[in-house]
Amino acid sequence: MSEELPAGAPQETKATKEAKETRTAQEAAGPLHAEEAEEARAAGTAKASGRAKAPRSAKKSATDRAAKGAKGKGEGVEPVAPLDWSNPLRDPQDRRLPRIAGPSGLVIFGVTGDLSRRKLMPAVYDLANRGLLPPGFSLVGFARRDWEDQDFAQVVHDAVKEHARTPFREEVWQQLSEGMRFIPGDFDDDNAFEQLRKAVEELDASRGTSGNYAFYLSVPPKFFPKVVQQLKKHGLTDAPDGSWRRAVIEKPFGHDLDSARDLNALVHEVFDPEQVFRIDHYLGKETVQNILALRFANQMYEPIWNRSYVDHVQITMAEDIGIGGRAGYYDGIGAARDVIQNHLLQLMALTAMEEPAAFDARSLLTEKLKVLRAVRLPDDLGEHTVRGQYAGGWQGGAQVPGYLEEEGIDPASTTDTYAAIKLGIDNRRWAGVPFYLRTGKRLGRRVTEIAVVFQRAPHSPFDSTATEELGENAIVIRVQPDEGMTVRFGSKVPGTSMEIRDVSMDFAYGESFTESSPEAYERLILDVLLGDANLFPRHQEVEESWRILDPIEEYWASHDKPAQYASGGWGPREADEMLARDGRSWRRP
Repeated sequence: MSEELPAGAPQETKATKEAKETRTAQEAAGPLHAEEAEEARAAGTAKASGRAKAPRSAKKSATDRAAKGAKGKGEGVEPVAPLDWSNPLRDPQDRRLPRIAGPSGLVIFGVTGDLSRRKLMPAVYDLANRGLLPPGFSLVGFARRDWEDQDFAQVVHDAVKEHARTPFREEVWQQLSEGMRFIPGDFDDDNAFEQLRKAVEELDASRGTSGNYAFYLSVPPKFFPKVVQQLKKHGLTDAPDGSWRRAVIEKPFGHDLDSARDLNALVHEVFDPEQVFRIDHYLGKETVQNILALRFANQMYEPIWNRSYVDHVQITMAEDIGIGGRAGYYDGIGAARDVIQNHLLQLMALTAMEEPAAFDARSLLTEKLKVLRAVRLPDDLGEHTVRGQYAGGWQGGAQVPGYLEEEGIDPASTTDTYAAIKLGIDNRRWAGVPFYLRTGKRLGRRVTEIAVVFQRAPHSPFDSTATEELGENAIVIRVQPDEGMTVRFGSKVPGTSMEIRDVSMDFAYGESFTESSPEAYERLILDVLLGDANLFPRHQEVEESWRILDPIEEYWASHDKPAQYASGGWGPREADEMLARDGRSWRRP
């Protein structure tokens, strides 16, 4: 015989049981089939009870359905907690299949800016088009524009049409656009942030985002503190139980070591360190990630990747454009702060690091920090660092102005548009091997590459023959624009004489793989939603990078003006002399 239950208990027990069944079915189905599992369970329950119900809309979220069911079964029933959207049948360390973000939304501050229009919004669409975002994904824009939601959706539509990597599909766009909202206001407008909070709550109910939101600060660095403080003030950083809130911050993170520490302290008062994702879009590029695969998945490279065989390393990021309309941002920052402090030092750390214990954020951070902390500056900064400014000239068949002639630039500005530095790494692997880092605007062509140049053979039996064109062996990793790798080595020229000449063996991503590489922001935005910090510099790395660059910036500030170099060339003469003093020369990309 069954025991008698107190009055009212059957209703409460039944509601609790159904909520548990919902959660169990969705966990077993995984994120792709959670809604289908819920629909099937709801249909089966209705059929068994004999009650006729209208078909439920496929756009209703699981959260809505659970809440509605609980409401209909009487007051006092606890709401269903956010569901665990992880698939218990899948190992989280298994990277062979693409990972799909769970219920979530993205709030972009500064959504009307160039970065958002050209990169962020197209990347969100491309992720949705590839099936890597949840059906209820929501996109909220925040900016100083008198727009309605429809106006914002049209802006996103135009940006996607112009810049998206994948083909435009109307059904994908319609599903994505239903979750778009726009909040007009300034960063000190409390009313605007209250509207943002209400929009987030409304999207939780209508789209089933489960309270999971990332806040992307695509704004000038001076606004970072204000936005973060406003998020905290209006409760937007307080995630419901079982949910998350994350902050995504663009570079530059501070302008020196002290400002970076202050900003880190302020941000960490609001967000825990693991909730802060600092974007360095270079780390999202396939070729940068391939550095680790090249080194640690192959036996042929790692044995010679050290001071016994490597002569020096050159890391170059060249641009063939000027500052454009970025005078307000660029002047006072310069090439070294804009590029070397983050991009190039990160590339150097990946090139020089030891093999990590695992491919996870903590292991990668440990090994990169070892490299950055072992960096040694040259004794004579005047001899081994160079800064320059581009002068007017001809480039790409057109006459272009010099930096001091650009609109919005002070004619007396000493901001560098070119920077080259020599660094050493004091550890067993790299002792005595110089790393040359250079970046600049208005150079010969747009290119980013890492060149590992090897020592010459200790003895060559061919020196008596024609070997004038024989250079040093090199492995060149091309980060952009022609993603791939080149191996340069000497080979005999066909003929009766023993003449040796350099040849190259190329690997190109576009020729070796059938699918194109995703944009860096696609990978990085998806990783933010997944909570994967592998490709994001942590605050310790940012501070170590400023520790390296600050003495150089201080030296430049107290010495002569930047050297001038012609637009369309490869930098100032002083940079060539810097390497010539070491008996070396810059690679011509």
